[in-house]
Amino acid sequence: MNKQEALPLSDVVVIDLSRLVSGNMLTHVLADMGAQVIKVEPPGKGDELRAWQRKGVSTYWLAYSRNKDSVCINLRDPAGLAELKDLLKQADILVENFRPGTLEKMGLDMASLQEINPKLVVIRISGWGQTGIFSERGGFGSLIEAMSGFASMNGFADRPPVLPPFAMADTMAGIYGSTLALALLHQQRKVSHPTVQEVDLSLFEPLFSVLGPQAAEYQLTGEVTPRSGSRSPTHAPRNVYQTKDNRWIALSAGMEGTLKRLFEGIGYPNGLEDARFSSHEARLANIDALDQLIQGHLAKLDLEEALRFFKEMDITAGQVCDVSDLIDHPYIQEREMLVETSLENGEAVLIHAAPYKINGKRPPIRKAAPTLGQDNAKWLSQQAPTPNTN
Repeated sequence: MNKQEALPLSDVVVIDLSRLVSGNMLTHVLADMGAQVIKVEPPGKGDELRAWQRKGVSTYWLAYSRNKDSVCINLRDPAGLAELKDLLKQADILVENFRPGTLEKMGLDMASLQEINPKLVVIRISGWGQTGIFSERGGFGSLIEAMSGFASMNGFADRPPVLPPFAMADTMAGIYGSTLALALLHQQRKVSHPTVQEVDLSLFEPLFSVLGPQAAEYQLTGEVTPRSGSRSPTHAPRNVYQTKDNRWIALSAGMEGTLKRLFEGIGYPNGLEDARFSSHEARLANIDALDQLIQGHLAKLDLEEALRFFKEMDITAGQVCDVSDLIDHPYIQEREMLVETSLENGEAVLIHAAPYKINGKRPPIRKAAPTLGQDNAKWLSQQAPTPNTN
């Protein structure tokens, strides 16, 4: 996709009042698709995401704020609020993640926004939602990941619950929010007399929704599924296995055709006739014995031998990789999943590309993550800017 080709959202203007990950993830998705995202930051320090640094570099800011503009507005000052209202007159989408009630205290309740710009789609992200007994409670992602049921599922049964090592709840809400924003924007553009559309999006509910049929299974069985490490509660084998050279292979062989080939490959061709392994239920009940059988074979092979074995047997398995394995991996390079962006000193570093292709091409990074207030002159003037066309 070259600069002459319009991106899908090149005529969309987004005002981002959010902080940290959830809103930045949402507007990151829209910005990569061409939306003109105006990141409104407090003067002086900007979004707290800028403070998440490694070796003095705001790595999260680099990744989630590329293709965005930055303006500094003091929202506690009447003049600053007036500047924000001027921006909102030009906008299609407003994203905020203040505590519930904050927007109203600013004089930006839905009735006031209707007067400013009736075509607005307003995405309101909060920890627990705009209503309910927890609505006024702080809701950072770690708390959500614990209380949603995720941590109770994650880890090993004989060890403590495990929180994710990344902002899972926030990024999940951001991805959900981008879909909601586009769906409602589509609706707004079909009606002749639009009214402001308000989306109440908690961090809790998107994560809760993707955990699977937990409620139904508990109702049916009266049991909470215990933590099972890398094993699956629904099929076996599914685990990570160690090779002779102390590397790891992830294997999932829940389909009987795959499992039959696996048994043949490890020298146990009648495995499916063994009563311990003859059905899903039997394999789950005898998972320790099944894992020992597979581990015994892989312990004789190094990583390359194991990968070759699984490829020859047409079995779904792969290496457990870390970023050092991936950064120069032919698959990553061939698919162009990493792209260069510039630091303030001009040094180039790698970040993830847009995770999709449109007509065979990835949307480009049109602009590196902005410095604080970099685009004040562009947006905080009397003349309204023209939306992006590249």
